[in-house]
Amino acid sequence: QVQLVESGGGLVQPGGSLRLSCAASGTNLIPNNMGWYRQPPGKEREHVASYVNRANTRYADSVKGRFTISGSNTRNEVYLQMNNLTPDDTAVYYCHARFAYSRDYWGQGTQVTVSS
Repeated sequence: QVQLVESGGGLVQPGGSLRLSCAASGTNLIPNNMGWYRQPPGKEREHVASYVNRANTRYADSVKGRFTISGSNTRNEVYLQMNNLTPDDTAVYYCHARFAYSRDYWGQGTQVTVSS
């Protein structure tokens, strides 16, 4: 059974930084896509940043230039460096992985709160 475990959320002041981590366990397979989504309070879940087809990166327009995704496909790990955070970045952040045959897995979510 594939499990995604996130860590690194918390409370930060506007302009601050956080780094999220996600590690996949329970499989030796490498996901085709792996990345991050978020769900702000009262809103739909939205894409943040991903590795697509194990190589290309894709970012939401709202985070370009502030967030950076990195990771190690061979270890099924992905990270999200978030800089210059604003209150609009407040959300539950979810790690996502898509394996062959469109098998999707989600982490349990980690809360990020940006507030002074």
